[in-house]
Amino acid sequence: MSLIDADLLIDNASQVVTCAGPAPKRGAALADAGVIPGGAVAVAGGVIVAVGPAADVRARVRARATLDAGGRALIPGLIDCHTHLVYGGDRAGEFELRIRGASYVEIMAAGGGILNTMRQTREASAEALASQAEPRLREMAANGATTVEIKTGYGLDLESELRMLAAIARLAALGVCEIVPTVLAAHTVPPEFKDDPDGYVDEVVSHILPAAAAWHAASRFAARGIRLGVDVFCENHAFTVAQSQRVLEAGARLGLAPKIHVDQFTSLGGVEMALAAGALSCDHLEATTPADAARLGASGAAAVVLPACAFNFGNTQFADARGLVNAGAALALATDHNPGSAPCLSLPLVMAIACRYQRLLPAEALNAVTINAAHALGLADRIGSIEVGKRADLLLLKAADYRSLAYVLGDDPLITLVTLITLITLP
Repeated sequence: MSLIDADLLIDNASQVVTCAGPAPKRGAALADAGVIPGGAVAVAGGVIVAVGPAADVRARVRARATLDAGGRALIPGLIDCHTHLVYGGDRAGEFELRIRGASYVEIMAAGGGILNTMRQTREASAEALASQAEPRLREMAANGATTVEIKTGYGLDLESELRMLAAIARLAALGVCEIVPTVLAAHTVPPEFKDDPDGYVDEVVSHILPAAAAWHAASRFAARGIRLGVDVFCENHAFTVAQSQRVLEAGARLGLAPKIHVDQFTSLGGVEMALAAGALSCDHLEATTPADAARLGASGAAAVVLPACAFNFGNTQFADARGLVNAGAALALATDHNPGSAPCLSLPLVMAIACRYQRLLPAEALNAVTINAAHALGLADRIGSIEVGKRADLLLLKAADYRSLAYVLGDDPLITLVTLITLITLP
């Protein structure tokens, strides 16, 4: 038997939690984390070349270096498939208003919310936006995120939206995480179009999206095979179903990957429309009906729920994650990090909330932030699980049991992030 040459052998793991299997995981498969007790993984050139029981992998691999996992659990890198990480300023004042009783919609209608952040974002350069976002990105990475989607949507005009994309590109160049960009110019109607929302949709469809697509075509993202997403907020005080359809269909014609913020507060019929438009994911889903849950279950789209948002609002009404799973939907979880409704930078915290308030099992929560989150970004063929041929985005936990990631609260869950950077620093 010829040996497999490897740069690194990660040996003596209590568990290698692969999250492997056909992507996305649905139904009963979502509760299978693919645990290999006493496992090992071999990596060459940043790609997984062997995985299995430790004795088997040791017998098949000739490694340049070995990392002793010390009886701890090894899991895939976490994937945050829905964030608004780039923005100017903060909205701590609105946090206090909500505690005093103001609703998100009331704050938004009074010129706060997204428009508040829009004003602060428009005043910032791309460099300043990236500088403000960098500590947030590094905090996400410290909590286990190895791939992060980042949306625009706080510029709301052509120049500012392109400046946000430039800031996202600056963050990607840092090499902290893999970054996936999404243009969310249809986040809300800006003041210039307050009395003409259809006119703003015209601006998005005719000018902003084509300019964003051209930017992407010349970017490092296109060179790496990472698509640009197009997103829209389909909700009262934002965009109607018909307006949202125009945005998604225009983006799809430009080769962008359609996504939608939908059913956060009100079910308007956006899920059915988005699925017909080929949406890669439908996100939020707090107000989704059983009929739309069934539609998601019959579709190829990911159902991305965002528990930190409801938690931050102090709500008792979370998205019906269990109902979505029972309907066969491809459930994913994300932080929804943003300055207003979800100032959360920790996927383990999101998992903890989902387990406690949405009754997910730890295995379901882990699959939802790995293989299914990869599916939500169209990247499940390269990341999201510990399988031969996939990128070696690996996390070594402090604990011997992967369930500690959702079980333990308020602790840094990682002992190390195992990536190509680790390989370079090994002797």
